[in-house]
Amino acid sequence: MTASSSVIPPQVSAASSEERGRPAGAGPKRRLKRSERIALILGGLVLLPIALVWIYPFIWVVSSSFKSNAEIFGSLNPFTSTLHLDNYVRAWREANMGRYFLNTIFVTGMSILISVTVNALLGYVLGRYTFPGKKIIYALLALVVFLPQGYTVIPIFDLIDALGLSGSLWGMTLAEAGGVSVIVVLLFAGYFAQLPKELEEAAKVDGAGFLRIFARVYLPLSGPVIATAVILQFMHAWNDFLLPLVLTLSQPELRTLAVGIYSLQNQYFSDWGMMSAASTIALLPIIVVFIILQKYFIESFSGAVKG
Repeated sequence: MTASSSVIPPQVSAASSEERGRPAGAGPKRRLKRSERIALILGGLVLLPIALVWIYPFIWVVSSSFKSNAEIFGSLNPFTSTLHLDNYVRAWREANMGRYFLNTIFVTGMSILISVTVNALLGYVLGRYTFPGKKIIYALLALVVFLPQGYTVIPIFDLIDALGLSGSLWGMTLAEAGGVSVIVVLLFAGYFAQLPKELEEAAKVDGAGFLRIFARVYLPLSGPVIATAVILQFMHAWNDFLLPLVLTLSQPELRTLAVGIYSLQNQYFSDWGMMSAASTIALLPIIVVFIILQKYFIESFSGAVKG
């Protein structure tokens, strides 16, 4: 045994060590052809200026939040030697961004909880069950996509007022969570449809009912779709402007960040540094949430396509 192992060529042992380090199921790495490398380089050279054009406005807003008005309009250079952190202090206190930030967190967080639960239940029923009128429901969901938000503002306002929730954060939360996200419902339906029926049958044998099977068996398996639903609802509720504007006209203390930043143009129109700081405060949470959940965001779409 010792003699045979000592005569193994070093090339073979090196290759075996590389194969051991490679993930299981991964094929050998293919070397790119010269034409492919040239295409990648040319593609990068073309896309890099386009990416810079797209990202420059965001960089300008963030950098302007650390500048004075003279520095903002004095040069297009996004970098500065001095940081004016007082812009954030004044935006948080004087412009009431702190209160608007907390209002937005409450409305967004609770609307995510309500929206994801409702959309997941609807997707579960559409994906796992066959019943009369199923195609009609799909058609109605498709029609919702083409319905402008402006047409639903007045009915939503009347409904919230009839429930006695007008002038409260709970009313705004229900307004933000009330709309059915067609994309999320279809993602849940496609994801649940591809899961094996044996899971449901085994749960029924153990005496589990509809809600228990949904909550204990299928919902934990749909992590990627839940992450996507969270991202989409977070972006919708966090950035929504029209509904919060209508619902908070008589009560400015209930404003969200989008409405609060809009109101700055009347009081602090000339203070671009503070307005940029307020915009940065509103933008950063979305970027952070998407960076954390982007992996699951991509997986959910690929899983739905496979289903």
